[in-house]
Amino acid sequence: MRTLFLLLLTTLLPALAHGQVQVFACEPEWGALTNALAGDRAEVFVATTANQDPHHIEARPSLIAKMRRADLVVCTGAELEVGWLPLLIRRSGNPNVQTDQPGYFEAAMSVPRLNIPETLDRSHGDVHSAGNPHVHLDPHRLLSIARALAERLQQVDPPHQAHYQQRLDDFAQHWQRRIQHWEQQAQALSGLKVVVHHQDWLYLNHWLGLNQVATIEPRPGIPPSAADQKRLLRTLTDQPPDAILIAGYQNPQAARWLAERLQVPLVTLPYTVGGDSHSNGLSELFQRTLHLLLQTRKVAP
Repeated sequence: MRTLFLLLLTTLLPALAHGQVQVFACEPEWGALTNALAGDRAEVFVATTANQDPHHIEARPSLIAKMRRADLVVCTGAELEVGWLPLLIRRSGNPNVQTDQPGYFEAAMSVPRLNIPETLDRSHGDVHSAGNPHVHLDPHRLLSIARALAERLQQVDPPHQAHYQQRLDDFAQHWQRRIQHWEQQAQALSGLKVVVHHQDWLYLNHWLGLNQVATIEPRPGIPPSAADQKRLLRTLTDQPPDAILIAGYQNPQAARWLAERLQVPLVTLPYTVGGDSHSNGLSELFQRTLHLLLQTRKVAP
């Protein structure tokens, strides 16, 4: 009888009590952050790559299957994945990762966001009602998100709270040293005039003091027409930017056309972990980004 009771109890316990926390990370940056905070306590699946636009992902059956087995979903939120994440969650039928459960974590909602619209008008393009979601490119916000995510891991996996707290403490100490180092390097970048393709770089620009003078997209998420391109060229001809920034997953055609006519460098930044061969972790992502930006100032990092 006692053996039967123990068998039933074992069957009813959450799966993570017998192994790793199963984490579904929407983007590479959150997979990397979860691995840093959880170590061997988590098995992390990353749903997208650095070569994909996180706004537009197909809700494939393989992703639904991964979602069905997840104990924790870690995504950007703030409507970045609105076109595919709700469908995955709904079709997975997994009660642990519904939006009102501890197993659902939106990184962007853990920190203050920029560009929260006062009114919503879809004629203005792909505007996010919760503000710009690309928060991971500010290392100060990333540290705040790390603290919130560590707390959520402790909530999902309470027997190992001390493990997550220790890894958070280690990460925070390391990250604060890196921020100090990067900010010393980045002093030469203050005031750098940049044109961007999309509003991916808002938090990076805000952190580094870059001067974003224009956006190639006439409205967020709307590709530029030939007339839009010519209009932007006329606007920038008298006072050209120092550089044009794009992400590796973006079509470079419009940015290349503009850069050639303005005779300014076109800089492809990694945007997220894995964005190029030098950006295999979070620290490497920021170091590589600074290196590429400093080259526009002809400053050795």
